[in-house]
Amino acid sequence: MTNLNTVVTWVDARERLPRSGTPVAAAITGRYPADGATESDTALGEEFWLVRPMVFTTLHWSEDGAEHRDCFVDSDGVVRLPYGLTSDETVTHWAELPTLPGGMTRGVLGEDVPSALQNAWGARPRT
Repeated sequence: MTNLNTVVTWVDARERLPRSGTPVAAAITGRYPADGATESDTALGEEFWLVRPMVFTTLHWSEDGAEHRDCFVDSDGVVRLPYGLTSDETVTHWAELPTLPGGMTRGVLGEDVPSALQNAWGARPRT
């Protein structure tokens, strides 16, 4: 059986940032707008702190052409800055993503996927 336990080490985003291109788990804080409030009215709403997968990059161009430096970008293209910088939602901490179960990599593509899955499940290869 494959050991599925992992240890996460959180890094304070005010102290250190990841290497550009690194996929990370990002702890994000901000406020959801209250019902009927506009998104610019951040004084209303509920405060949150949650974890999302993101990629850190030293330079990112948004779809609207805006340039962002030293930022975290999620799969929807939403840009979040490190805590303390001007942003509605900021990243307080980040952690490297764990490796896939049963391996030492964070991603497997193509024809290597079936054998990686079989290895992770500890099952015999199908014949």
